Amino acid sequence: MIVFDRLWSTMEKRGMSTYTLREKCGIDSKTIRRLRANENIETKTLDKLCDALDCSLEDIAEYIRKK
Repeated sequence: MIVFDRLWSTMEKRGMSTYTLREKCGIDSKTIRRLRANENIETKTLDKLCDALDCSLEDIAEYIRKK
C-alpha cells in the first residue's frame, strides 16, 4: 500500500498549505482528498508535488507492505 503521510510532514517543513499547493501545482481539491485517503493518484501528480516541494518521491510517499 502506498501512503502519503510523508507528504503532510514535508509540506509542514516547507511551510506550504494545501491552498498554496493547489495554487502552485494546479492540483485540485479532489486530488488533495485522494491523497489524504491514500487513494490512487497519477504519476504526473507525484511529479508536480515533487517539483513544487523541491523534494524526492521518498519525501512524499512510502510503500507499506500489507500483512
